[in-house]
Amino acid sequence: MLKILTWVLIFYFSYCGFLFAFQRQILFPRHHTIPMPQVAEKIPGLEKIWLELSFGKVESWFLPPVCAETKCPVLIFAHGNAELIEHWPEFFLPLTRSGIGVYLVEYPGYGRSQGLPSQKTILETFMAAYDHIIDRPDVDSNGVVFFGRSIGGGAVCALAEKRKPAAIILMSTFTSVSRMARKFGVPGIFIRDPFDNLRTMESFDGPLLVIHGKHDEIIPYSHGIKLSKAASRGKLITYECGHNDCPPDRDVFYEDFITFLIKSGVHNGKNFK
Repeated sequence: MLKILTWVLIFYFSYCGFLFAFQRQILFPRHHTIPMPQVAEKIPGLEKIWLELSFGKVESWFLPPVCAETKCPVLIFAHGNAELIEHWPEFFLPLTRSGIGVYLVEYPGYGRSQGLPSQKTILETFMAAYDHIIDRPDVDSNGVVFFGRSIGGGAVCALAEKRKPAAIILMSTFTSVSRMARKFGVPGIFIRDPFDNLRTMESFDGPLLVIHGKHDEIIPYSHGIKLSKAASRGKLITYECGHNDCPPDRDVFYEDFITFLIKSGVHNGKNFK
């Protein structure tokens, strides 16, 4: 029995050691993404912005809003871990026609951006993105909304610890990487990038919208419930979908999205059809 226990412990700590060493390759599978630079040329008005950071340059794209007012609200978006900013412009165009600017920020080491992805470098990137966007004359600095999908929820929650948003939207997001790791038998002390979103939401006093698929096979629906309940002004919208097919109906999503922003005082309801 002693020999069996010894081998079990050796195997377990070897397993934990492997995950500690390679967890960033698992958490950020950036080499599986293929840049598509031609996408930007097809989006009218798209602006390419390169952020100068301590570790190099990171690419970001701004989709300007269509609005009559001098200043308009802006959405800072953080995508999933196996995605790129070029996957999202078409998805957000209806929102720009509703008078909302959309700022797509890349992760370090993804696409054409320099550096390596980690919670620290992603936070530095998004802080720089926020500081850049609020200085624009066409942006309402009091109407900046953080929107994160999947691991992007970790990026915007980390940002919310340093910069105050008008509202936060989390789609298909986990409570924390540490809690996700537990189902694989890995203690939290082995996690290098914890992204503790639940802790952030417990202290967040602004409007929060959580969108989660009831049949999410990657990040359980229970995570969305806990996040929505943690915030004092949290709201949960449930869709009949999984992880990568969320939202299942874009028209329903756009209506839910704009309605939330109107009720939160971020959007004035004009230009919304």
